[in-house]
Amino acid sequence: MSERDPPADGLTLADQLCFSVYATAHAFNRLYKPLLDPLGLTYPQYLVMLALWERDGRTVSAIGEALSLDSGTLTPLLKRMEAAGLVRRTRSATDERQVIVTLAPGGEALRGRAADVPKAVACAVGAAGIDARGVQAGLDALRAGLGRERRASGSDRDGRTGRTG
Repeated sequence: MSERDPPADGLTLADQLCFSVYATAHAFNRLYKPLLDPLGLTYPQYLVMLALWERDGRTVSAIGEALSLDSGTLTPLLKRMEAAGLVRRTRSATDERQVIVTLAPGGEALRGRAADVPKAVACAVGAAGIDARGVQAGLDALRAGLGRERRASGSDRDGRTGRTG
């Protein structure tokens, strides 16, 4: 087999859906960076802000579920955002195990400045001639299907087999 003849067993990058999704995620990160830098946000912080602008006063676990992030990733992120004056974290009065995250004045004020971000992204995607809603619907269906498969196989979030007892 030469460099010009790809293997017929499907073990090429071009044959991997996961690589296309991975590479596209990196392309989105490169697109978002110059849009978010003036706001002082990283992409994961922007996602948290979107979740809170959509519905303020969420628990850490609800934010994690919405963003598919575990608390080990989310907690340091929220601490940095709190230090920057974007969010507040408070223990629930009814259940001290739960931490409620609310927008701080800085986070509320940032919403207006962030309004052009989705427009710029939509413009870039539209310029590529992509049906964004169709792609998004397909990716949402894929993620849901993969989640069902993961649950059916008994694997947890990290791919390990769940154990009881």
